[in-house]
Amino acid sequence: MADRGESVALLEPLVVGEGSPHRTGLTDLAVELAGKAAGFHRSLPEGVLAMLTDLVRAMNCYYSNLIEGHDTHPVDIERALRDDYSADVGKRNLQLEARAHIAVQAWIDRGGLEGRAASRDGLVECHRRFCEALPEDLLRAEDPATGESAAVIPGVLRERDVKVGRHVPVSPGALPRFLKRFETAYTGLGRTDRILAAAAAHHRLLWIHPFLDGNGRVARLMSHAMLLESLDTGGVWSIGRGLARNEDTYKGQLMACDATRRNDLDGQGHLSEEALAGFTRFFLTACIDQVDFMEGLVQPDRLRHRILIWAEEEIRAGVLPQKSGAVLQAILYRGELPRGEVSQLLGTGERQARRVTAALVGQDILASDSSRAPLRLAFSARLASRWLPGLFPDKEP
Repeated sequence: MADRGESVALLEPLVVGEGSPHRTGLTDLAVELAGKAAGFHRSLPEGVLAMLTDLVRAMNCYYSNLIEGHDTHPVDIERALRDDYSADVGKRNLQLEARAHIAVQAWIDRGGLEGRAASRDGLVECHRRFCEALPEDLLRAEDPATGESAAVIPGVLRERDVKVGRHVPVSPGALPRFLKRFETAYTGLGRTDRILAAAAAHHRLLWIHPFLDGNGRVARLMSHAMLLESLDTGGVWSIGRGLARNEDTYKGQLMACDATRRNDLDGQGHLSEEALAGFTRFFLTACIDQVDFMEGLVQPDRLRHRILIWAEEEIRAGVLPQKSGAVLQAILYRGELPRGEVSQLLGTGERQARRVTAALVGQDILASDSSRAPLRLAFSARLASRWLPGLFPDKEP
């Protein structure tokens, strides 16, 4: 395996230094993000929090796919989670890809990468879990210069040289020492440094390019894991949406970070500290924008108003039974509703209460962990355009 003997010093700086003129502004952004993320997480009722987290996984998956040029509509993603796949092989493959992404993020949300998001073992496991669930057609990487195709092996570091745009990543034999330096730099940091590191590590991992393919996906999942741990996000907002909605800027900023140090005022490392500061600022600002967006979207009064207006329309159309709105209103106020309280709430007998409940559960409007567990909202991708406008594109698959 080729090893050109590259020094890990080529990766420096790994963070924006304390002496950088950009550091104070970036620290302020990190503190602002931490405050906003914590406040939003605390504001959500437990029942809303659980279901919103599931929907945000689908959102993150959709936007991460979009960055890779794979447009899989959230409704198709939701169908894949129910083993309902398209007869079209290409669409089915993309559904399987989406399902794999969501499974890995759910594993991360359960603490799968806690304390090791930037470790070689953690990154390799993330890549393995994602790629081993992909269809064979998506486990091929093509060299754009030669057209040569090679198999992508889940969880295995690349064994050949690659070129990404104008950037030539380190030789395959150098990967172990660069990943060791990467892990050392981004592990065991204080809270503010961990937030700043989530941005810096995102670029530096792509610069190393440890896998033959799937590096962008792994980088975004790693960033999700680092933010989850440093900010206790609860998984209720996604950096993926912020990056995808500013894709040209995102990719331009990443490319700028490949540049070497410009002059004596541009840090002390091999790579440009000013460019890294620019990407860090863009990344943190995108995070803040996404917290603000999600907080505004699920603001209790506004969310309640949108859902109850929708319910009234569905009742008038005969799609939902009468008094469905009262059940939804109670859950919107309380977060969840014990099934045994539905009949009293509606002022009806048990049979009618069960009919209303069954209709709401059958249409994926409500959900519960079992037939006796409390009812809570099910934030379905099918209803997102009405309940949570702007979360997903309005187009249907």
